[in-house]
Amino acid sequence: MKMSLIVAAASVLGLTPVLSSMGGAQAEELRVLAGGSLRSLLSELAPKFEQASGHKVVIHFDTTPNLIRAVDTGEPFDVGVVPIDVFYDEAAKVHFTPPIEFARVGFGVAVRSGAPKPDISTPEAFKKTLLAAKSITFLPASAAGSYILRLFERLGIDEAMRAKTVAQDQPTGIVPAVVNGEAELAVFVNNVLIAPGIDIVGPFPAKYQQELVFPAALAVDTKQKEAAKAFIDFIKSPAATVVVKAKGMIPGQG
Repeated sequence: MKMSLIVAAASVLGLTPVLSSMGGAQAEELRVLAGGSLRSLLSELAPKFEQASGHKVVIHFDTTPNLIRAVDTGEPFDVGVVPIDVFYDEAAKVHFTPPIEFARVGFGVAVRSGAPKPDISTPEAFKKTLLAAKSITFLPASAAGSYILRLFERLGIDEAMRAKTVAQDQPTGIVPAVVNGEAELAVFVNNVLIAPGIDIVGPFPAKYQQELVFPAALAVDTKQKEAAKAFIDFIKSPAATVVVKAKGMIPGQG
């Protein structure tokens, strides 16, 4: 793609300031590691970056344990947009440059579209609704799932919830499980719950609410440093921020 066409496309998308830092960089293939719950968001942003920059973006979406394993075992990548829990692993952390906050998101509860919405407005009502549900679904083996499991323990309902949990191995399974009637409630981060076929009941009560943070960072050994920097600049640009907010997330401040 000629640079004149790139600049024209960038102007339409509001990305000219981002791409100006790339100068005359040649097209590259960027390998991105990303949290599975960012699939909808980054699947929308990546093609816009490709259109404007000429670079190709290949994203590996996965759960936090699998992302840590991939980094620790030397899977090549250029950029990570991952749950902050990945950086809590000392072996994985050394493979990233210092991160900046990309986005954060809170937790909520959802039901199938048109179903009655239970009361989760207070801590007491929230606990009662969880116990009354015939089944719930979420992704236990993830950063978000770890918090949910700890919350169940905090509420003293972990045994009861374990018996009624329809566990998923990727975030993409959560919404279909509710839509198809396999689970009565979905309990997870809000951006995953904003989807056709289900309605968000509301956020966790303030007493139990927590935000999952997603930093972005370069791989320390990336050979595509300038293109990788441009990708991070793009996903934090004003144009991308509009999409981040529309997906139910809060743009990072860093």
